[in-house]
This record gives sequence, C-alpha cells and structure tokens, in this order.
Amino acid sequence: MNKNIIHIPFLFAIALLLYSCSAKNITGKYYLQHEKVLDKIEQTYRGLYKQNPFSLSFTDKVFRTVSLEFHTDTVNYIYEFLVNEPRMKDSLVKYNINDTGVTQLIDLMHSIHCTWVNNFDYYTDEQKKSLIFISVKPLPFHSFLKPSKYYILTYYSKPQSFDSEGRLLDKRKTHRLRKINGDIFYRINDRVCYTISSQYR
Repeated sequence: MNKNIIHIPFLFAIALLLYSCSAKNITGKYYLQHEKVLDKIEQTYRGLYKQNPFSLSFTDKVFRTVSLEFHTDTVNYIYEFLVNEPRMKDSLVKYNINDTGVTQLIDLMHSIHCTWVNNFDYYTDEQKKSLIFISVKPLPFHSFLKPSKYYILTYYSKPQSFDSEGRLLDKRKTHRLRKINGDIFYRINDRVCYTISSQYR
C-alpha cells in the first residue's frame, strides 16, 4: 500500500486544525489591536443611524467606491459614489444624515479595511432587538486553504449569553446557539462577538 495515500488525509486534517486555531488567534489579536477604531466605527454608525436608517459598504478592492443604502418605510434606495465625491453630500442632506459624520465613518472604515457596516434586527422572546454588524477583510486572513475570508463583528447594546465554549446563545435560559446568516458567533466580551465567514454580509 502506498504510504503517501495514507498520509494525505492525516496531513489535511492537521492543516485544517492548524488553520482553525490560527484563525481564532488572529481574530482575538486583531480586535485587541484595532479595538479603539472598531468601537469608534460602531459608535459613529449607531449615532448616524438614529438620524436616518442606512448602511454603508465599500464595493471595490482598493476602497475608493462606497455604496450607501438608505432605508425608508416603503423602499430602499442604493447609491454608489467615489470617496469624497460632492454629490454624496447632496444625497446625505436629502436623507437628513450628517455628511461630516459619514465622512469620518468612511475614513475609519478605510483605515482597517472595513467593508460593510449595517444595523441588523433580530427577535428574542418575540421582542424586536437590533445589533450593529461590522465586516472587515484584514490581510492576515489570506490563507492557502481559504483565501477569501471576512472577520464579522456584532455589537449588542446589552450583555449576551454564551456557552462554555464561548459560543453565542439565543438567550440565557437555553442551550440553542444563535446563528446569523448561518454562522456561529464567539465571545470577545459581553457585548461583542465575532465569526469568520466567506461572505461579508
């Protein structure tokens, strides 16, 4: 029997294990390294969102083009602008959103390759709640196994519940995991969780 055939599955399993461990280490270190910027993105966006609901994303690899999606009661409007394009200010004024705050948000997002920020609604005990969803594509996530990965952060307004492995639970008195877009999230602190995903939203 060819020994190489026996070794291939074993080596692949070891590679997957090493990737999983290193990914978790990267996410923890990444958050600690960029904690102030990430928290500032969440705080800035939360304040702007209260003025009028919207989401913001970068749509190109070099972070020069932004997409703004304005939410209304009946329909969502999507606009695409070059960074610092004058007509972006006109659209922000139209939807009563502070353009200086959005410019600051864009600069913060650009500085750490943050691709998307959005408000996400969910329900617990039939009560509507919301979280801030931040997607980042840091360079360390490029891997020979999975070259296109995103670091997803969720910010909650109140402390959440977790199991013994640090996985986010649906609520305190249950062992059911809360999944967002099919992903399991892990604890960073009582209000902030993360996952690694192949999709940025």
